[in-house]
Amino acid sequence: MSDVNAEVGDRRAATGAGPVPPQGNKWWTLVAVCLGTFMLLLDITIVTVALPDIQRALHSTFSDLQWIVDAYALTLAAFLLTAGSLADMYGRRLLYLVGLVIFTAASVLCGFAVNTIMLELSRGLQGIGGAIMFSVSLALLADAFRGRERGVAFGVWGAITGLAVAIGPLLGGILTSGISWRWIFFVNAPIGVVAVVITATRVAESRLPTAARPDWPGFVLFTGGLASLIYALIQSSRTSFTDAVVLGCFAAAAVLLCAFVVVEWRVAHPMFELSLFRLPTFSGGLVAAFGLSASIFAMLLYLVLYLQDILGYSALGAGVRLTIISGGIMITATIAGRLSSKVPVRLLIGPGLLLVGVSLLLMRGLGATSSWTHLIPGMIVGGLAVGLINPPLASTAVGVVPPQRAGMASGINSTFRQVGIATGIALLGSLFASGVTSDLTARANAVPGLSGHGAQISSAVQSGQTQQLLARLPGPQRQAVAGLARAAFTTGLDRILLVGAIIALVAGVVGLLSIRTRDFVQTGGEAAGGIS
Repeated sequence: MSDVNAEVGDRRAATGAGPVPPQGNKWWTLVAVCLGTFMLLLDITIVTVALPDIQRALHSTFSDLQWIVDAYALTLAAFLLTAGSLADMYGRRLLYLVGLVIFTAASVLCGFAVNTIMLELSRGLQGIGGAIMFSVSLALLADAFRGRERGVAFGVWGAITGLAVAIGPLLGGILTSGISWRWIFFVNAPIGVVAVVITATRVAESRLPTAARPDWPGFVLFTGGLASLIYALIQSSRTSFTDAVVLGCFAAAAVLLCAFVVVEWRVAHPMFELSLFRLPTFSGGLVAAFGLSASIFAMLLYLVLYLQDILGYSALGAGVRLTIISGGIMITATIAGRLSSKVPVRLLIGPGLLLVGVSLLLMRGLGATSSWTHLIPGMIVGGLAVGLINPPLASTAVGVVPPQRAGMASGINSTFRQVGIATGIALLGSLFASGVTSDLTARANAVPGLSGHGAQISSAVQSGQTQQLLARLPGPQRQAVAGLARAAFTTGLDRILLVGAIIALVAGVVGLLSIRTRDFVQTGGEAAGGIS
């Protein structure tokens, strides 16, 4: 991705499309962008381990937890491409400042949330600010740096992104266990303030005079369709897939998304340039991006709930255990980045996704007496597989298009990643909730004295109130209910691990079959996707 953005920056400088910032500004630009990116990516992973504590503090339901994550992913996906268009028109520094202010203010609101609704709305606002920052950050670096220094800048930026993803669960555990879950949000405030001051005083402005206006009809239809789909999936965990409201939302999502496709074909400057989907490699990359997010990344929420609510680990304990995954990512990401220029990327992306599927299958087989060590082999394989996929997947998004279309291609790929997280969490959550409810109902009916209480126990398990329920029960019943809750939870987790594995395996097969070296734009006599 950095090479493509470098070409874009050089072209803008040569044509006068964007001013070259003064030399003294470039390193401050790198600092500002790295601070914003670190804060943005940290907030994606840091929140996960705090969710059980948030659930208990705000008395949130299981679907509330899904929305706390999905509100962020949904708005980030919806605003990403539109924010890029606005930045080209009105100035990248200006929009980056706006994004920083929104994200920092929303983080403070999240920290002060007094109920779940306030937290969900604040998370949505964070997503808007994050979308603006994410869409502008690489363009700022491309405009600020030239020649070899640009490679250094993108290398530093890449290292910061890897660090943020890796330490997120651990830092989240430290803050949540040591102080309070609210500090996973408050920690953004000083970082955001410093980034705002540096951006306002040290970063030069740049814009694209020929920029097209945002595709507002496409934005409204895409946002409405995606929101309807996510709402239907999450609502089905409370009721059922045959509920009238759920069916109505599914129908609305279908209508809105179909209308979105029609609009994108007709408008002069679409948000999604649908002609890109004719390239098998581009479409295969999108399937891979969606599959990766909808499988192992969506699964992290449920692994955290298992570690904390069922096995009783603290947020710090859960964060330490999740570093097995992030450590694996860091190990293979560097290797995969180097291999991307030497082997066809489909031999990294496809097998990587197949390994993700294998990792989730290795995590299966949990039972009422299982310990967390059962997850270790799957975590190791999963982390190594994700690191194998991410670098070549980023290059695939932009490597099959000319430099002038790289921004659009990269934005669509990032959007599909967020859509994958949002829909994956919603779908897996719905299947998990229905599995836990049916299993607990059946098990409770077979235990004397518990018949007819399956729904009550299920509600406690899904809302993180299992320990509170057990504390109110007499000794014999307490032991029986504890066993039922643990068995039902692991049964539900086993179920969605299989679904996540299927998603990853299907995406891996699609990646192997559709991503082709010959589709990559030729640069300097070699295909960007590696040797054939």
